Amino acid sequence: MAKLPNILPVTDLRQDAAAVLKRVCRSKEPLIITQRGRAAAVLLSAEVYQQAEHERHLLLLLARGEKEIAAGEGYDLDTILAEADALLRAAEQ
Repeated sequence: MAKLPNILPVTDLRQDAAAVLKRVCRSKEPLIITQRGRAAAVLLSAEVYQQAEHERHLLLLLARGEKEIAAGEGYDLDTILAEADALLRAAEQ
């Protein structure tokens, strides 16, 4: 069974923002903020946001590589593996 998303009306956020922030940081799950019954924003902990941005950056690099391969351009495997290792080491820090 799929997990239900965490949803909170903006009025509840206004009433106790500190507790909501604590909940989001502790759960590491996104919180959908609604306004007038519709999704208006998503609240993430800074840690989760940074991880998502890192993953998005890696996906962009992969997409760029696919385009380069299709165009007959690119770099040799050893160079790519060294860059990937550096990115992974940076992510662990």
